[in-house]
Amino acid sequence: MESWKRSLHILCIVQFLAMASVSCVTPFLPLYLQELGVSGHAEATVWSGAIYAANLLSAFVMAPIWGRLADRYGRKPMLLRSGFGMAITITLMAVVQGPLELLVLRLINGMLSGFSPAAVALTARSAPKERSGYALGLFHASSVGGTICGPLLGGVIADRFGFADVFLYIGIGIFAASLVVLFGVHEQKEKHEPKAQTDGLRGDMQEILSRRPLPPLFISALLQRAATVGTLPLIPLYVQTLAPGSDNVALLAGIATAAVGVANMMAAPHLGRFGDRYGQRQVLRASLFGTMLLTVPQSLVQQLWQLIALRFCSGVWLGGLGPSLNVLVRRHAPPGMESRAYSYLNCAQMAGGLLGSIGMGWVAAVFGIRYIFPCSAILLALSLFWMKVTERQAVRNGWTSEL
Repeated sequence: MESWKRSLHILCIVQFLAMASVSCVTPFLPLYLQELGVSGHAEATVWSGAIYAANLLSAFVMAPIWGRLADRYGRKPMLLRSGFGMAITITLMAVVQGPLELLVLRLINGMLSGFSPAAVALTARSAPKERSGYALGLFHASSVGGTICGPLLGGVIADRFGFADVFLYIGIGIFAASLVVLFGVHEQKEKHEPKAQTDGLRGDMQEILSRRPLPPLFISALLQRAATVGTLPLIPLYVQTLAPGSDNVALLAGIATAAVGVANMMAAPHLGRFGDRYGQRQVLRASLFGTMLLTVPQSLVQQLWQLIALRFCSGVWLGGLGPSLNVLVRRHAPPGMESRAYSYLNCAQMAGGLLGSIGMGWVAAVFGIRYIFPCSAILLALSLFWMKVTERQAVRNGWTSEL
């Protein structure tokens, strides 16, 4: 097996475990807090929201810093720092005595993150240029797979062994996977690989944003994530309206949510390969258009099976968004600043997810839950329109060589 393929497969396994560790706490976090002494529904809700958001907030703040260090000292050292760091903090979550300790560990865990941008940069640089779409598509599929399987994995372990053991086994798994990265992944550096030097984080931002294609891609990524992630927390409530009186609402909501992820995971490598052959921008535009068309009908369904079918079909088109964005960012990133460019892409996506969740919640509360799907389609249409406008501007100003 070629070395880049071996490294790709190892990175996919570790990314799967990393994303599973983030999402696995979702099904039982309020129950674990009750086990830690939190009493009352309102108090458990407040602690759950704070603990879940802590990881996201600290990861958002630290992403540019880790990206800068990855470009300066290598992506593999950042992978190992993140992998072993997360393994330690997640394992310690199994022995906390109260919610405050869990909050602090989640905050530290987010600070130690940064695995994904470094891994994406390493994957993009190690894979042959003509296979980068396929490689990043497979990596994206493993990320989605971890996000999907995390809650299921966490629920199964919690049901069989207890809530604390979920953190213990996930931590051990990430530690073992990090050892495999240590001995199995090799970062090949070019003989004259550029080492971009800028004046701190502000200089990094100025240099990256000066690359004309990148800011439009970041804005498009923010809109896409707001559209696709913003609806997720409300799917269980929508399922409840389609299956009133059901005793298995949680299971049915899980199926409706997982349908998108399963289709996404199946389609991403193939759409990545398609982008290698016909162009990543074409795949990105087609994926946006297809997802938009399949989102609106979800507001009109009367049966649960119709919602699941539509979400599966939209998930197929969604599989083209992540790989295409990653390939395009790699193509336009300043030499030697790939990890930093991916860290800013990651920040844009996290901000989109946060704004989308807040915005869709407001729409559901004011207008009704069915209106979240037309709003999601509008955001996707804005992303598509934004891309076309920026491409026309590039042609008008003679920047086509940069696209």
